[in-house]
Amino acid sequence: MSDVYKKQSNGEEGCLNFGKSRNQGLCDDFKEDFITLAIETSCDESSASILRGERNLLSNVISSQIAIHKEYGGVVPEIASRQHLENINKVVEMSMDEASVSWNDIDLIGVTHGPGLSGALVIGVAAAKAYSTALNIPIVAVNHMHGHIAAAYSAYPKLKPPFISLVVSGGHTNIVKVNGYTDFEVLGQTRDDAIGEAYDKVARVLGLGYPGGPKIDKLAKEGNGSEVDFKRTWLEKGTYDFSFSGIKTGVLNFVNTEKQAGRDVKVEDVAASFQEAVVEVVVTKAMEALEKENMNKLVMAGGVAANSRLTEVMSEKCAEKNIEFYKPPIVMCTDNAGMIAIAAYHKYFEQGADNLDFDVLPGLEI
Repeated sequence: MSDVYKKQSNGEEGCLNFGKSRNQGLCDDFKEDFITLAIETSCDESSASILRGERNLLSNVISSQIAIHKEYGGVVPEIASRQHLENINKVVEMSMDEASVSWNDIDLIGVTHGPGLSGALVIGVAAAKAYSTALNIPIVAVNHMHGHIAAAYSAYPKLKPPFISLVVSGGHTNIVKVNGYTDFEVLGQTRDDAIGEAYDKVARVLGLGYPGGPKIDKLAKEGNGSEVDFKRTWLEKGTYDFSFSGIKTGVLNFVNTEKQAGRDVKVEDVAASFQEAVVEVVVTKAMEALEKENMNKLVMAGGVAANSRLTEVMSEKCAEKNIEFYKPPIVMCTDNAGMIAIAAYHKYFEQGADNLDFDVLPGLEI
């Protein structure tokens, strides 16, 4: 482990061995070989990743708990925490083996400390602090949402801020102006259910089970998205905020009305119509934000970014308006430590390391 770049030990900044500031050229070779170990345990994936330099992911190991939580119809926090406790050291070892690095090669530990499930976050943070202390290497606490935004950097080597990011996941729906690698401005957010929550709740209404997002996306391909006219919620003029509770209620009321009238409910049509309504609102607001902020780059991130219909419509709209459209590979859209590693790297080189007394923040904002 190199001691060329440290801030937390003596409060000084820069490439200490060279006596240069952190932005000067003599740091470049060191930064290219800089090794980050990242840990992600915000929900129901235990993940560890090794990053070389700024964007070269050497490994990104993910242990999913979907099969375990499926029988409960959603994530059970206590079970998630126990699974993280069992898996965390295993995924770290697997990640290091896959990357062919040793403990002596690690320069930085990055870990998600929020937002997420409190118990799940504690497991990852405790492990990261233990590694940092035992190895005497710096640690960075990473905002999970910053990680989602950073996920696209691994797939697009030339992508740099500024740009607009649409972050769509199980717990969040945000339009974010990304001014720099660590400079974020929220332009819009959900006022009730996140888009992923809406998908899961509608999936339960339709009897599709968990996880709802992929099931609705698949079923909608067999349905008619114009069959049911679900109300779009736009909120007041000029806002980029979202509201999905109304359409969730609209689906429930429609299904109940049809059943009470003795009519068969074509779940594929309901799924397709629900998805069309949600996608129209999300895409429209993202386009409006791009225009107002005079931006020509859109990065879509988060688990719901894997949705095929949202990707299709967003891609078409961006092409129409000559907007550069970026979306990470599916594995980088869902929760993973690779995105945390990239976010940790940038935070460290712009802001330095964190002290070991940082806490988990389940309700952390972007």
